[in-house]
Order: sequence, then structure tokens, then C-alpha cells
Amino acid sequence: MVSSIFRAALLMLLSLMPLAGHTQANIEIDTPAIASIKRSMQQRHSQLEPYYSSGAIGFTRDGLIVMRDANAVPLAARQSVNGLIAAENQDRNALYREIARANSHPEWEADIRSTFGQRWIELARGGWWYQGADGGWVKK
Repeated sequence: MVSSIFRAALLMLLSLMPLAGHTQANIEIDTPAIASIKRSMQQRHSQLEPYYSSGAIGFTRDGLIVMRDANAVPLAARQSVNGLIAAENQDRNALYREIARANSHPEWEADIRSTFGQRWIELARGGWWYQGADGGWVKK
């Protein structure tokens, strides 16, 4: 179920309307590299979900995730969770870069990142945390 929820959320993100000011951006574009990144993110999502739910991990405004409350993670699991966060952010950065590159406009990466950052927050479940416009944490 979690995988199907994540898959639906990712598909929704990838079917967004064109980026503001870039009417030709295709964020639904698919390449072998993009497909590989999406599979990696889907496989990791079930491991991250409990930490989103507990408030340990939050979504940043720039489309990444961070450890928001380390105290919500047992000490013995912190290293593992930090590794999951690092791997997720590596994939998110690669996804934004690959979508921009596949559109032949690597300069659009910042706009793609911003769009995804907003959509990840919109698709977050109730009780999950995200960074507000002022940089403070908000519980959805």
C-alpha cells in the first residue's frame, strides 16, 4: 500500500503543469536514468515513512528532506536514518538534474527543484512536517 501511495504521489508530481516561465518543460519525461532514480526512491519510501509520521524527518522548501527532530529517532537507529536521508537526497538531487538535462535545459534545475519542493509538501500526509516560507517547521 505504501508503495502504491508513493507511486501515485510521484506520478502526480511528474504530471504537473509546465513550470512557470518555461512552457516547454516536460517534467513527465522519462529516461532510463530517471526511471532508475524513481525506482530507488520508491524502494526507500517504506523505510522513511515511519520517520515522516513521527516528525523526525521533514520536507525542506528546496525539495529535500532533513532530520527535523533527532530525539524522535532511537539513538541506535540514527545512523541508519541519516543514511536513508542522505541516499534520498542524493536521488532527489539526481532526479531534478536528470529531468532538467532530459529537457535539454540544465539551467531549469532550480525551477524544477522548487516545483517539486512545493508538490512534495502538498502531497505530504497530515501530521508530517515541512519547512514554511519563513524557514520554520509546520505540521501539516
